[in-house]
Amino acid sequence: MKMEEQTNTVELGQGLEEAAAVKPAEPVNGYWWGTGRRKSSVASVRIREGSGKILVNGRSVDDFFHQQRDRNAVRAPLIATDKMNGFDVLAKVRGGGFTGQAGAVVLGIARALRKMDPRSESNLRSGGFLTRDPRMKERKKYGLRGARRSFQFSKR
Repeated sequence: MKMEEQTNTVELGQGLEEAAAVKPAEPVNGYWWGTGRRKSSVASVRIREGSGKILVNGRSVDDFFHQQRDRNAVRAPLIATDKMNGFDVLAKVRGGGFTGQAGAVVLGIARALRKMDPRSESNLRSGGFLTRDPRMKERKKYGLRGARRSFQFSKR
């Protein structure tokens, strides 16, 4: 009798966890937030339902990013989840260079989309949009000219 009660509670508990995992997060002031980091860049991204415009630091994505690959990278999470035209993206990014900033915005958009619709996580994860890129600049070591470069050696 006790074994049956234990299995029932375990099954009910698993069902509650699955139901909670599918439930989307509530928007804060009408926005879903996501924070992205890449190298030394940090992006704070807000998403809301709208016409599909993407603003980065108050400018359109085409004006802010000069490289086509950076523009495509920023739009990629929205295209992967088929939400390109239904949502406005507002991003504030600081630090680093353009490629690092684009990577930070991509991660921020992906995290905000996951909060808004948890069912889209598999699409985002398979595209690699939810994985934080851990590569950073290597520090300079003492006794060397840079991180790995040594001073010139003279044999004679």
